[in-house]
Amino acid sequence: MMKVIFLLYLIFCISFPIHGNTHTSVPLLPRPQKIEYHKGKYFFHLKDSGKIPSDKLSTQLTDTLSEVPLNQHEAYKLEVTPEHIYIKAVTPTGIYRAMQTLRQLMIHQQKTTSIPCCTITDWPAFRIRGFMQDVGRTYITLEELKKEIDLLSQFKINVFHWHLTENQAWRLESKIYPELNAPENMTRMPGKFYTLQEAKELVDFCKKRHVMLIPEIDMPGHSEAFNRTFQTDMQSEEGMTILKKLIDEVCATFDVPYIHIGTDEVKFTNPEFVPEMVKYIRDKGKKVISWNPGWNYQPGEIDMTQLWSYRGKAQQGIPAIDCRFHYLNHFDTYADLVALYNSRIYNCDQGSKDIAGSILAIWNDRYISDEKQIIAENNFYANMLALAERAWLGGGSCYFDGPQTLLRTETPDSNQDFADFERRMLWHKHHTFQKEPFPYVRQSNIKWRITDAFPNQGDLTKSFPPEQSEAEYYKYEGKTYQSYTVNGAGIYLRHVWGSLVPGFYKNPQENHTAYATTWVYSPKEQTAGLILEFQNYSRSESDLPPQQGKWDYKESRAWLNESELLPPVWKNTHKERSNEISLANENCVSRPPLQVSLHKGWNKLMLKLPVGKFQTPQIRLVKWMFTAVFVTPDGSEALDNLIYSSNNPHSQTVDL
Repeated sequence: MMKVIFLLYLIFCISFPIHGNTHTSVPLLPRPQKIEYHKGKYFFHLKDSGKIPSDKLSTQLTDTLSEVPLNQHEAYKLEVTPEHIYIKAVTPTGIYRAMQTLRQLMIHQQKTTSIPCCTITDWPAFRIRGFMQDVGRTYITLEELKKEIDLLSQFKINVFHWHLTENQAWRLESKIYPELNAPENMTRMPGKFYTLQEAKELVDFCKKRHVMLIPEIDMPGHSEAFNRTFQTDMQSEEGMTILKKLIDEVCATFDVPYIHIGTDEVKFTNPEFVPEMVKYIRDKGKKVISWNPGWNYQPGEIDMTQLWSYRGKAQQGIPAIDCRFHYLNHFDTYADLVALYNSRIYNCDQGSKDIAGSILAIWNDRYISDEKQIIAENNFYANMLALAERAWLGGGSCYFDGPQTLLRTETPDSNQDFADFERRMLWHKHHTFQKEPFPYVRQSNIKWRITDAFPNQGDLTKSFPPEQSEAEYYKYEGKTYQSYTVNGAGIYLRHVWGSLVPGFYKNPQENHTAYATTWVYSPKEQTAGLILEFQNYSRSESDLPPQQGKWDYKESRAWLNESELLPPVWKNTHKERSNEISLANENCVSRPPLQVSLHKGWNKLMLKLPVGKFQTPQIRLVKWMFTAVFVTPDGSEALDNLIYSSNNPHSQTVDL
């Protein structure tokens, strides 16, 4: 194959913005598969405009990259010498991926810009690395979607899954059936939809960033908007006739390889519906994706499945996207990020013909009108960067059923890997995402001592020995209760998905009370913010807000230096559960941190963590958990001048 220099990519590179970092800690994310820094001078120094001279960079297409074992279409080799930059790739997509790495390599100090001399050979472990926005339930502006796609493409995210239709609304314009978009046929955000021209525009926008757009037209379930409009079910003869005309319109609008057809959470009344719709779409030259569990396919009957439940299983001969436990709407801000980063995609080191990759999804069952709140409460960008690295690098220490869902002290290697990722991620928070909601702060340095859980017999206010004194062992009713150390700002004692994803306790039981303590050294007396929560509210639940004067329905409490910390005033006060009442300040990322005073020297933060039933009338999925981290008074940053210890500093040894 002829070796070609792409002037288009030169122009693209020349326009790169410049950032600041140091040679020894270049925040490459995702981390490349192979990188070797060379001794000597940096590539060159730039002043004023910060543009790379066009004669200093050459890009080249080649038939193959011999060092790359898989996914060559996105692989690249990047070499930076003191005089020149060389990029080799098999496809223009590989060139584009190299350009994103080159952007991150640039070092800006005052008016001088440089690039360290290095050789990078890089490729993705999984060929699908994406995110999904559920705009069927909650409309998100085209400008916001473009911003998300543009930012994440810089970190080699290559799929945007657009969930366009739902029970609440059909968000894609139909010129054949305009009544489908009429406000009276939408139960949430009536009249909000995307025109066909906007859909085409977004496809082109994605292509320029080498992102594949996957539109989803959910069928035959999640289709009440369709049923309201046409007064017939999709699986009826009349419904199928209408749906085929809509499919004609969709296929003509979307210049993309795949159409997603849903098929989950529905009773199939017409056994011909799914096979006929798959064939109809395939006959139009499109490939078809379907949720799993959903319709049961045999190899050859579908082009790809997307695993959404723990019951979903990959089948030989049918490529699978693993989205199990990847629903951000259930994630908390801190603990779930650790689990995500350490997890293995479908418990595999790398992708294969049958394992394509992973997509993180946001399902907006609970109405949220503020787009920034959607991003913040789902900790969207931090989670996407965790997936970007894991799906690019592959590997991981375990699946979601392993102990590395926590930053445990007995697993220092995985802790060190996470801390390195966290460092690079936070650099990008402050530079790449400085204008976006990014509520995450450093947590890898935080240490806790957590007790065995004491039985409370349903009395959530009952007191236990840790409230009287701190010790490594406690005697209570003839039994010995021990305490253990763990790291992190967010800890699940029992995960929201129960035994499917382990938390701190191996066998958590209802009607128990635990205690968590951290000692914090402050070099001076200072006012600090404290991010604190005991129940992270899922964005897919109609849960009631806490009662005024209470942190939650579990009687959780907190003390700083023996003074009790009271909860904020809750903005929501409704007494009947509803998905149509927006979350207000229930989650800690949507309220200011508590304002607290730290003494000079050691400060003790103790949390009381009772739990009753794991499902209650007020909270469907009780999270036995806590989040606590000291931050600047405005909540934007962690307080970096603090030292956390899991041990009482007045004892003989202190774990720093």
